[in-house]
Amino acid sequence: MGPLTNETLPAAFRQAVGLQTAGDFPAAAAIWRRVVAAAPGSAEAWRNFADVLTALGDFEAAEAAYRRAHAARPKAAWALWGLAGFLHKTGRWREADPLYAQALAATPDDPHLRLAYGHLKLGLGDFAGGWPLYESRKGLAGQGADPPPLRNEWQGEPVEGRRLLIWPEQGFGDQIQVVRYALELQARGAAVTLVCPPELAALFAELPLKVATREQTMRLDEPDYWALALSAPGRLGVALGDLKGAPYLRVPADRQSKWAGYVPAGSVGVAWRGRSTHPNDAHRSLPSVDALQPLREAGARLVDLTEPLGDFADLAAIVEHLDLVVTVDTAVGHLAGALGKPCWLLLPWFRQDWRWLEGRDDSPWYAGHRLFRQAPGEGWAPVVGRVAEAWRRAHA
Repeated sequence: MGPLTNETLPAAFRQAVGLQTAGDFPAAAAIWRRVVAAAPGSAEAWRNFADVLTALGDFEAAEAAYRRAHAARPKAAWALWGLAGFLHKTGRWREADPLYAQALAATPDDPHLRLAYGHLKLGLGDFAGGWPLYESRKGLAGQGADPPPLRNEWQGEPVEGRRLLIWPEQGFGDQIQVVRYALELQARGAAVTLVCPPELAALFAELPLKVATREQTMRLDEPDYWALALSAPGRLGVALGDLKGAPYLRVPADRQSKWAGYVPAGSVGVAWRGRSTHPNDAHRSLPSVDALQPLREAGARLVDLTEPLGDFADLAAIVEHLDLVVTVDTAVGHLAGALGKPCWLLLPWFRQDWRWLEGRDDSPWYAGHRLFRQAPGEGWAPVVGRVAEAWRRAHA
């Protein structure tokens, strides 16, 4: 296939975009490679090529392409954002910060850009800067943060004597993480109604507030205010130093009796994968439970927590009887932390979630957490090896 000409270049550009949009990244990469060879000054082509290379996991080439796009259009928000986003995903958060700031100065109202920068700010521990940007998730496709059809969103007004409805959003782990702030609002004098998915209803029913199960069609009394679940800490002005990490959930009594004797004494619960629909699941999940064999060989008795075991109240009853939870970044880790169970969390190096902050081996969110991080470009085997060695030393 010969080089592209001025006449054939536009058609090739459109074809590459089409393949990229359809998710055929190898075919798109092949055409983008020809496009940038024919038009090396096209920042748009380099940016698209970089996105495809990132999807293919060719990170070295992707970074070079993002930098070519940025060099060609250094003031364009989309070129700045492309490089910032790549640095963010690959763990170079402080390098990404000024690039995001420049991009946001150029396009201050772009909700996707604001949300990406909000994730970075929160991950860097700048909660004051991060929470307002994080509000941009509301109503965005793919965020799972659609507001309810109600008036009077809570903006942080005094809540004493007010009826406040907390609306669910995002994943189960997110809701477990922030339900502590529903308790805080109740303690401040609000009459809180916490709406949650059926999977969490029995677990949250133990909380000293009103819990309603979300259904396809549901009738609720009009509250004085409403808030999305993950808006509560920002509206409360929560700073990094305010996090205490103390447990705040307990196992329902009926589930304690249901699962009595299920877990052998001295067991370690393992969750080696999350939901496959998660955007970073290819990086956060282990290939199989067999990847944890070194932990078994170190003497740990493993209980697989990824098997269907009922709802989260059932899972909490099992977790309560474990010595330790070892999990990838999924809801099991939040459940263990909220129950006060020691938890060793395995974190990917690519697209690490903001809530685990930068470079720490502990978590201010949960006092019993210990974080085991992949080094840049590292696979899971070395991480599991470090986990197994830590277990071995603790039980020598």
